[in-house]
Amino acid sequence: MTSRKRFLLATVPSLSGHRVLRYVRHFTRGLLVCFPLSGKITAEEAKKSSYLNIVGLVGSIDNDFCGTDMTIGTDSALHRIIEIVDAITTTAQSHQRTFVLEVMGRHCGYLALVTSLSCGADWVFIPECPPDDDWEDHLCRRLSETRTRGSRLNIIIVAEGAIDKDGKPITSEDIKNLVVKRLGYDTRVTVLGHVQRGGTPSAFDRILGSRMGVEAVMALLEGTPDTPACVVSLSGNQAVRLPLMECVQVTKEVTKAMNEKKFDEAMKLRGRSFMNNWEVYKLLAHVRPPVSKTGLHTVAVMNVGAPAAGMNAAVRSTVRIGLIQGNRVLVVHDGFEGLAKGQIEEAGWSYVGGWIGQGGSKLGTKRTLPKKNLEQISANITKFNIQGLVIIGGFEAYTGGLELMEGRKQFDELCIPFVVIPATVSNNVPGSDFSVGADTALNTICTTCDRIKQSAAGTKRRVFIIETMGGYCGYLATMAGLAAGADAAYIFEEPFTIRDLQANVEHLVQKMKTTVKRGLVLRNEKSNENYTTDFIFNLYSEEGKGIFDSRKNVLGHMQQGGSPTPFDRNFATKMGAKAMHWMTGKIKESYRNGRIFANTPDSGCVLGMRKRALVFQPVTELKDQTDFEHRIPKEQWWLKLRPILKILAKYEIDLDTSEHAHLEHISRKRSGEAPV
Repeated sequence: MTSRKRFLLATVPSLSGHRVLRYVRHFTRGLLVCFPLSGKITAEEAKKSSYLNIVGLVGSIDNDFCGTDMTIGTDSALHRIIEIVDAITTTAQSHQRTFVLEVMGRHCGYLALVTSLSCGADWVFIPECPPDDDWEDHLCRRLSETRTRGSRLNIIIVAEGAIDKDGKPITSEDIKNLVVKRLGYDTRVTVLGHVQRGGTPSAFDRILGSRMGVEAVMALLEGTPDTPACVVSLSGNQAVRLPLMECVQVTKEVTKAMNEKKFDEAMKLRGRSFMNNWEVYKLLAHVRPPVSKTGLHTVAVMNVGAPAAGMNAAVRSTVRIGLIQGNRVLVVHDGFEGLAKGQIEEAGWSYVGGWIGQGGSKLGTKRTLPKKNLEQISANITKFNIQGLVIIGGFEAYTGGLELMEGRKQFDELCIPFVVIPATVSNNVPGSDFSVGADTALNTICTTCDRIKQSAAGTKRRVFIIETMGGYCGYLATMAGLAAGADAAYIFEEPFTIRDLQANVEHLVQKMKTTVKRGLVLRNEKSNENYTTDFIFNLYSEEGKGIFDSRKNVLGHMQQGGSPTPFDRNFATKMGAKAMHWMTGKIKESYRNGRIFANTPDSGCVLGMRKRALVFQPVTELKDQTDFEHRIPKEQWWLKLRPILKILAKYEIDLDTSEHAHLEHISRKRSGEAPV
């Protein structure tokens, strides 16, 4: 770069776009006057810097800024809320109570809406969509039906800005008094308040902040005098640049629409992601499944591979959406092995009650592949009249789908539609940027790393080597390293030598001379068959003698356990809903001569997040993108983030800036296919 650019970093809370522009411009003009006078820069440098490029990053727990799917801080706030909701749920069940929880969101109901999706709430009140005039009757009927089906608790989520259609506030106390008066239920109110703003940031927020920060710097480096002020936003899994004033204008239009009681318009202006959340919530919370199932389709749901947090949420969503559509839904225990043995039963609405917040797999998982049992599987497909199959699992689910496709040549019974929902902590399923369960595992690793680093604060001069799961996939090691501030992360996809290990040791030796006298190194479990965790520990111990001491931790299967994070619950719920909608349409499309016959490549798909959208991709088309020997995709998006990890660890490396993002427009983003 021939000339240097000077950056001004400003944190401006609770200001609109216009005020941000005014604030930064006035401040910068003051600097351009003062610096030449003080001799810090020359008059010529001041003249060259007379224009100002502005790039914004939105930090808000309310997620109330239009143009981005998620603002920095929202996921952490959801973590705080869900932790409290889960704790309250156990109390509500034991005492058979109704709880009304008030969450933040004066002008935006995102926190309330996603919380409701993530905990299976009976009702949610948000300012963008006031309830109908007779909502009191609907609410009481809903609570009564839930109790009739055997539930021992009711959860109602209220955004602090909730209103009715006349603009009158609906408070948590109003709802409590209504439930007590009409139904006589023991009801409690919990106002979460500013606890939602506190606590340790989630892994998602740490990584989001780092990614957005890098993109903001790139935008400034590429800026010219004609470049308008922009804001770096998240669209699906992609960082995009949008004009700041367009986003501010749309955000103002939301407020205006709500003030004018044009609530449908306000919902649309919030964006497709917000609308998707609302539509899925309405289906699961307010639509009654039909009583009669005569002549309807039969869909089976199963888990395959290893347990992953969020699998149960995906099963719950799949089962209930299937029932709402009028299908007969079966659940298969113990994966393909259970399908071969006939371990199948019908699931009703209450069968999956309370599953959304439970980790692991209630249906049971096995790594067994179908190839050796195709005859028995075909027989049971006929016996139970299975017309579609939803497979929730990891790499075994994907390879099992390929074997089912191959088996169609031999068994016509296998010619039924099936869809794979990626669910594995390793995040190694081709065709999807994210897998259900990976976010929970990532947060578990980050929490552990935080505690380990804290333990070293008093000891000083200590380096921790931590082994993560993932098979040959380095996703967990890389992303946890980025989120936890690791000094190095060793993975299979990026081969390393003894010289690299030595360079890392020397880097840590220099680090011990600074005020930060601790180190953190992550190693993926199969990063190298010779440079094992024990080898790296012994190397660091030997080379660090007299300078630092080393400790090692193998996290093991604790990474697969625990309650799913809000991201995994929400992701799994929407994946299950989308998969079942696709399945119902594909069954109707494949109905021929009185039976289901699906033998086209697009009748067996993986449902995955690819950049900005959820897409269905035929498993046969993904074969060329797969390294079957190491059970990983040949190309992985997160590898481009590894240089950021090294830069933040203060290594002298170059960042690839060959890819340039272009300034988009918010109207174009909103019109695209709905992201998660």
